[in-house]
Amino acid sequence: MKRHTVIDSPYGPLTLVADDDGVLCGLYMTDQRHRPPEEAFGDRVDPGRAAAPAARAFADAGEQLEAYFAGGLKEFTLELRPHGTPFQRRVWDLLTDIPYGETRTYGELAGALGNPKASRAVGLANGRNPIGIVIPCHRVIGASGGLTGYGGGLDRKQRLLDFERGRPALFRQPAPSGSVRGPRTGATRARGTARG
Repeated sequence: MKRHTVIDSPYGPLTLVADDDGVLCGLYMTDQRHRPPEEAFGDRVDPGRAAAPAARAFADAGEQLEAYFAGGLKEFTLELRPHGTPFQRRVWDLLTDIPYGETRTYGELAGALGNPKASRAVGLANGRNPIGIVIPCHRVIGASGGLTGYGGGLDRKQRLLDFERGRPALFRQPAPSGSVRGPRTGATRARGTARG
C-alpha cells in the first residue's frame, strides 16, 4: 500500500509518495500537470510516524531535498521506482544523467536514445515524470534554447534553472525552518538508474 507525506520547499509544498516497499515513487508539486488524484497516493502520514519503510524513504528524501535547496547537494542518491512505460523509464534514466546546472534539448535526448526524430515522444515522457526535481525534467529545454512545457509550470522551471546556475530568483517562497528535515537512513541508489 502506498503512503504519502507533504513537505514544504522554496517552490511550494511537495507531495512525496512511497510504494509498498518504502521506495520513493512520486514527488509532485501543487497544481502539477499529470498529477495523479490524491487517492492514488495512499494514506497521508507524518514522516516521523510512517511505517518503517515509508519513514526511511521520506526521511532520506527530506534530508536530500533540504540539502539540494540549500545549495549543498548536486546529485541525489535516493532509491527510486518511477512507474511508467519502458520508453518513459529510458527517458527518465537519461534525465538523471544531465549534470546539475546544465540543460539538454529534447532532440539531444532523442538522439541519445538512438532515434533523433523522437523529440516529441521524449517531451511527452518528460512531462509524465512522476518524481520531479530528483529526476530533473526541469533541465530539458527547447531546440532554440527557450523554455518549453513543464508540469510544475514555466515559472518554477525558470526558478529551478536559475537556482542551479547560481542566479538569484525573482521570487522565492521560503520554506519554514527545518520543514524538510529528517534523520538520515541508508536507502540510496546510484545516479542514472531510475528503473522501476
